[in-house]
Amino acid sequence: MNLTLVGTVLIAEDSPSELELMSHYLQESGYNVIKSSGAKEALEKALLQKPDVIITDVVMPGMSGFELCRALKKNPITQKIPIVICSSKNLEIDRLWAMKQGADVYMTKPYTREQLLRAIKSVVF
Repeated sequence: MNLTLVGTVLIAEDSPSELELMSHYLQESGYNVIKSSGAKEALEKALLQKPDVIITDVVMPGMSGFELCRALKKNPITQKIPIVICSSKNLEIDRLWAMKQGADVYMTKPYTREQLLRAIKSVVF
């Protein structure tokens, strides 16, 4: 018997194809998914729906994933929600900056289904 704790994951991703792929992987693995096509929308949804994990891209119009991290960590309602950054930015400075902004895990694109699930499982207790 496969015992998976069902959790809710909020995804902030401005690329529709990337958002669909991530959603598919997570839903297939039993997670509830909340989709948002940008960081501002993700921030609003996080405050209302309090997901178990937030996955965010870095480069998005309006508000970056780094800005989203800072806003989430400053708010008492969302400050304890783990954040996984999933970005095509692959420099060590990006990783360091992400952690300084409050991210718990930094993944780079492209990723496999297993890498995505492992990143989520590493932050959900």
